[in-house]
Amino acid sequence: MSSFSTASMPETLLIAPSLPPDLEESTASYLEALIEHFCARDDLSSFDPYDIWKTALGFRVKKLFNRRPRLGLIPAAVLALFDDLLNYKFRLFYTRNEYPIVRAMAALCLLNLYRINPDPRLLEGAECHLQWLLTNSCRGYSGCCWGLGFPHAVSSDLVYDRRTPFAVITPYALEAFVSFSQVSEDTRFQPVIESIFRFFDNDIQVMEEDEKALATSYGPFRDRTVINAVSYTMYSYSLFLPYAVRHQRQRIEEKVRKLYAYIRRKQRVDGSWYYSPHGRSFVDCFHSCIVLKNIIKSDRIVGLDDSAALVAAGYEYLRKSFLDERHFLFKRFSVRNKPGLVRFDLYDNAEMLNLALLVGDSRLARSLLASVLRHFCRGLDVYSQIDFIGGQRNKNTLRWAVMPFLYAASQMVHAGDPWKRPSTPLFSSN
Repeated sequence: MSSFSTASMPETLLIAPSLPPDLEESTASYLEALIEHFCARDDLSSFDPYDIWKTALGFRVKKLFNRRPRLGLIPAAVLALFDDLLNYKFRLFYTRNEYPIVRAMAALCLLNLYRINPDPRLLEGAECHLQWLLTNSCRGYSGCCWGLGFPHAVSSDLVYDRRTPFAVITPYALEAFVSFSQVSEDTRFQPVIESIFRFFDNDIQVMEEDEKALATSYGPFRDRTVINAVSYTMYSYSLFLPYAVRHQRQRIEEKVRKLYAYIRRKQRVDGSWYYSPHGRSFVDCFHSCIVLKNIIKSDRIVGLDDSAALVAAGYEYLRKSFLDERHFLFKRFSVRNKPGLVRFDLYDNAEMLNLALLVGDSRLARSLLASVLRHFCRGLDVYSQIDFIGGQRNKNTLRWAVMPFLYAASQMVHAGDPWKRPSTPLFSSN
């Protein structure tokens, strides 16, 4: 068991990515309106692409598919087709729900707008979302933490309940509390940051470890090793580091480096990662982007050996293996482990947009933004998926994936001098 003490607050802990220099004014105004339309609300409940699998029948069918794939394939396909072709407008049998990741991302979006336009309403809106997170933290753990907010059947022998916190969700709340503290120069949430540290330090478990590398759990028990979960834990410890008192910093930095060493060890020769290094896994776009994002952001705080080469290899793999040149959208998978009906997903393209901004690839960011607006947006409505017949599906589903897109959009809004700064690529994008 460990404790965490906060030191003086760093002034530049979260470094904004370089921004493309020439977003048109009309597009920037549209993005601002879109962000405020969704993020400046008191109620952020929405439907979700996962709704069919949260129903009692859908949950049973998914468990059956996980246990006996051949037997469960037909009922799973029937439910998926019902959801995609018949129920995508009416949302029968579904209910709107709130999700912690939505609140955290909404706060981050408003804070990004506040950095360029210090309107008190934006700061107040972000604080409202943070207060919601505090009220809805998972109970019974060493500190504040958050999960999906609904049951999730991963395999025949691993089912998470709705109250299980995750290493892949909690960092968004952590980043929101850190960002608010920096932007507002207000220390009221430092005890919350300390509390989140206790969750990671005491409840997230060691899955694999040797002298050089460390892999941690997805949830608060020895459940499974997932590369993006390891990267989130690495980034979370990096965020804690500048707040820690001196005697804690060496241990935290060592943990960050060992987590990074594990991620580096598991990168394949072509630059990709399997979602999990164990079992029959897959390689998809948005989880790959998240791993790279967390490496870049951790490196900016800690300094990681040879991370630029690792990121360059991963980024090149993404561009070569996922980009559909005709539509200029990024596809779901390069290696599949199950069939699906989705042709293009906003989540993949939102995270690729975020990653392009981080590496300073302005050309790709501008082109991808234009394509996302053309394919996924209609007025103030945002669709999360394009299915196998080309239909827009899942309108205004915030968790998946309106909020990840708005988070990227909030960093691209045209406003004053910050927008005019030339971007500095992390590496060549030729």
